[in-house]
Amino acid sequence: MAQMTQITPFVLCSSLDRQIEFYRDRLGFALGFRADNYAFLRRDSVAVRLLECPPRDDGRPLGDDQSFYIDVKGIDALFESLKPGLDDLPEGRVRPPFDQPYMQREFHVLDEDGTLVFFGEGVGDRS
Repeated sequence: MAQMTQITPFVLCSSLDRQIEFYRDRLGFALGFRADNYAFLRRDSVAVRLLECPPRDDGRPLGDDQSFYIDVKGIDALFESLKPGLDDLPEGRVRPPFDQPYMQREFHVLDEDGTLVFFGEGVGDRS
C-alpha cells in the first residue's frame, strides 16, 4: 500500500547563497545538495528545497505569500538554541514563543525573502 512520508516545501529565493546561509546558520539546517539555482537542506526529518528565481513583476518579495509549518518537540529549547542566530535579525523578523488558542505553542521567523516559517508544538489537552 502506498504511503506518504514527508512534505518538503519549495521556498523561492532571490539569492540562493543568502538563503542557504540563512537556513544553515540561523535555523540549523545542513546543506545536502546544491546545483545551479536549487538547493536541498535538511534538519532531522524536516527538509526544504530552495529555488532561486527572478524577481516578481509586482516588486513584492518572492516569499511574500509563502509560509510553512514545522512541527517540533521541545519548542522552547529549540528557540533558545536558535536565538543567538536570530537575535541580530531586523525587528519584526522573529516572534518569540507564545501560546495559540488552538493548543499550539509557536514561534515565527521570516526568512531572507519574506517566507514565514512557523515552528510549533502541541500543548495541553486537545479534547
